[in-house]
Amino acid sequence: MSRFGSGLLRLVYGVYALPVFAALLVAATILALLLPGLELRRRVTRFFARLGLAVLLIRLRVRGLSRLPGGSCVVVANHASYLDGIVMKAALPPRFSFVIKQEAQAAPLLGFLLRRIGSEFVDRSSHGGRQRDARRMMRRAAEGNSLVFFPEGTFATEPGLRRFHTGAFATAARAGVPVVPSIIHGARRALPNRAVVPRPGVIIVEVLAPLAPADHGASAETLRDEARRQIAERLEEPDLLHP
Repeated sequence: MSRFGSGLLRLVYGVYALPVFAALLVAATILALLLPGLELRRRVTRFFARLGLAVLLIRLRVRGLSRLPGGSCVVVANHASYLDGIVMKAALPPRFSFVIKQEAQAAPLLGFLLRRIGSEFVDRSSHGGRQRDARRMMRRAAEGNSLVFFPEGTFATEPGLRRFHTGAFATAARAGVPVVPSIIHGARRALPNRAVVPRPGVIIVEVLAPLAPADHGASAETLRDEARRQIAERLEEPDLLHP
């Protein structure tokens, strides 16, 4: 196809997809305001996440979902795109809370929606804030809540798996709940860093076998290293920590 034809199709796709996706975000936020009960709000938001990906012509495939423990657990996944949160919301059961940086609360509409579905916001700007939030995450997990972390903390244009922070794994080790490594394939291609219009295609979420703290000496560092090793082996992107 000529560059003009390809560019024209991308323009038409963007004109169609972005306003519809924005309308879905508004609708999900209104429902999150009106609907009673956290579980119901999470179920509805999961429906809208799946619908939003369909609007963007992105097919979601989930592998290994049956490996998720029935009780509390900590899911950790690689982070490569702004689509990652939507993808994991669409892929996982509604019971999961997402652990997100504090700054996301300031995002118009999105910040309110994230609060209404029980997201956990963490302060990474100060040592005291990090310690306080780490204790709160441990309590949440010990109380039976399941959490989702992106332990890289951020993403960049350069493909590859970055260093994992220890917070997610300390939460699991101290609460005595399993860590579930998961891999998001294709999100970077669908929406690269600094891109505005996503690319249609396929995104795959691969859920791996849980890692029990007791099997790894209840060490946050050991859990972190093993989870990262398993993700790096299957990610099909460079391991930037161990080239």
